[in-house]
Amino acid sequence: MSVRERLLIRRLRERDERAFREMVDEYRDRVFSLTLRMLGNREEAEDLAQEVFITVFKSIDSFRGDSKFSTWLYRITANHCKNRIKYLARRHDRKKSEFDEENTKGAVAGAPSTPNRARRPDEQMQSSQMEVLIQKAIESLPEDRRLLIVLRDIEELSYDEISEITGLAQGTVKSGISRARSTLRKKLAKYMDQK
Repeated sequence: MSVRERLLIRRLRERDERAFREMVDEYRDRVFSLTLRMLGNREEAEDLAQEVFITVFKSIDSFRGDSKFSTWLYRITANHCKNRIKYLARRHDRKKSEFDEENTKGAVAGAPSTPNRARRPDEQMQSSQMEVLIQKAIESLPEDRRLLIVLRDIEELSYDEISEITGLAQGTVKSGISRARSTLRKKLAKYMDQK
């Protein structure tokens, strides 16, 4: 853990509001990206991201420092996502709507996007459509595999970090990611053949 991270944690434990704002500024995009990819709904993801930061601030004293702060933060985020998914499923409010147009334009930091180069309009449209299809395919995965694929292939975390976040053995993480990738390939194969 870096000196800067230790200082931030100390200030958070002292209930320093500026430290809270710094933490939010530093991790906002990553937390929001994870919540959005897990929930598939922008409003729900924004609300949940706020809840995550409030939880972190309230429970900072329970952070033991056994892992990186970001790993602990991801674990809290993942748990909040799982709980929200269960809650929404119980309430039948979960909408399997298309990934909104705003999100496909790179509004999510850390979300896959195409390079910023001048492209023809038809290329841009194909790229946006593919991003929508990929997001829908990710949303259709079971919750546990969705989390693994988002953490590995979108957030680009190591297997060790994912293992720490999820509490799963590294072999289980690797096999879960492999199965998720295989499922996504099958779901997207018919679209890839059309290109």
